[in-house]
Amino acid sequence: MRRAVALRLQAVLAAVATAAAIGVALPVLQASAAAGGASGYASANGGTTGGAGGQTVRATTGTAIHTALCNRASSSTPIIIEVSGTINHGNTTKVSGGSCNTAADVIELKQISNVTIIGVGSGAVFDQLGIHIREARNIIIRNVTVRNVKKSGSPTSNGGDAIGMESNVRNVWVDHVTLEASGGEAEGFDGLFDMKNDTQYVTLSYSILRNSGRGGLIGSSESDRSNGYITFHHNLYENIDSRTPLLRGGIAHIYNNSYVSLHESGINSRAGARAKAENNYFKNSKDVLGTFYTSEAGYWQVGGNIFDNVTWSAPGSENNPAGPNPQSNTTVSIPYSYSLDGAGCVPNLVLQTAGANKGLQESNGSCTPQTPTATPTPTISPTPSPTPSPGGPNLSLGAGSDGSSKADGTSYGNVRDGNMSTFWSPAGSTGDISIKWGSATTVSRVVIREASGSEGGIGAWQLVNAGTGAVLKSGSGAGAITFTPASLSKVTFRITGSAGTPKVAEFETYAG
Repeated sequence: MRRAVALRLQAVLAAVATAAAIGVALPVLQASAAAGGASGYASANGGTTGGAGGQTVRATTGTAIHTALCNRASSSTPIIIEVSGTINHGNTTKVSGGSCNTAADVIELKQISNVTIIGVGSGAVFDQLGIHIREARNIIIRNVTVRNVKKSGSPTSNGGDAIGMESNVRNVWVDHVTLEASGGEAEGFDGLFDMKNDTQYVTLSYSILRNSGRGGLIGSSESDRSNGYITFHHNLYENIDSRTPLLRGGIAHIYNNSYVSLHESGINSRAGARAKAENNYFKNSKDVLGTFYTSEAGYWQVGGNIFDNVTWSAPGSENNPAGPNPQSNTTVSIPYSYSLDGAGCVPNLVLQTAGANKGLQESNGSCTPQTPTATPTPTISPTPSPTPSPGGPNLSLGAGSDGSSKADGTSYGNVRDGNMSTFWSPAGSTGDISIKWGSATTVSRVVIREASGSEGGIGAWQLVNAGTGAVLKSGSGAGAITFTPASLSKVTFRITGSAGTPKVAEFETYAG
């Protein structure tokens, strides 16, 4: 039975206070929003720059944050929102406009792009108010505290998640934040950092997640495997029951994190997921790595980790702990450059640098904190493919194709040739491209891949059963699209909005 985290809070908070008393005093953030650059997978897929180059706006209420989003020229106009003070239900209302889609009980980053939210001054606290990212891309959140977001009781927000992402989200960097609850599900809380329904290219760095039943998940169910390419580095997970994180499908790179008092399980790689865990420090915890609560196996590559007073359960039909002597059972290739700190110095380094109001300090790769300077996004080579490859054959290979129009020098057949260097473009900014078969074919998943250098060009779209006219799914941006299995002879990807001229390199179709 899961124990209530709230019962352990008093002892843990006392320990935190003691640690803070002996730690290094660090300055309150006064740096500009441009300091530092996105790391990990958030630096891939074209990079994550947030609102760089856009207007800078100050906000002291949730309503002001929403107003700043709604006052932009478009939903993709870059903006940096500097936040200070306490943001709560009392000062957060829905604001309407052509460049936003907000709500009253949450900080809503929906159907937008190119936004930075950063705490300044004496700090920014989102109190009982979650941050929701949906159908969005190129988002940065830094130097804020989000606390006590509940899914039951009063008030409620964001399904109980401190930060939640869902439905075709791309390129999010969350850095130097503090995410905390005051208990577990029984007390009304859910996850601190959740990603589901096609969320990709995310980095969580130099952050604190504590006092919660659930750290966070990647994938909402065993069938939600469209998420991945997530990096976790230099974070502190403390006094958490499980999910640090729970990973269903996809790839996660987990390095230089400090884990203290994980009560039931830690990194839970399952349902075909692959986790690379290196140079982490696990202390006073149970079952910190493995596949738990399911018979659908996940995989891991390990190296350089320290296990300090870690206990392990016996294997069972739905539990496969990696310990007591964790060994790799897969390999994961990481496409970006990074520096590893020695695991032995990670707890002290993370204590000094992780969380909000730590001056955005980072490691210099030698176990020593340093305040970052503005740096460009690292060059990624080779660039990973935009989405994890689904299982089964690509049904588009060998099929036919047509469309509503095509630009000079492009061909409908370019989207089904398995070659990312060729592409189709409509004659204008919108248009249809279709895959067709000579007989009815069952399809439940489509992957749209954009040509290199044109990522983010595709805006709003509909996926249509061309035989019946039924809309199978709608959304924005390229990537994986999962829908109820349909028997059809022709499926159309209809681009109804774009930033410039979209370029579709591949229109892949899958039965499952």
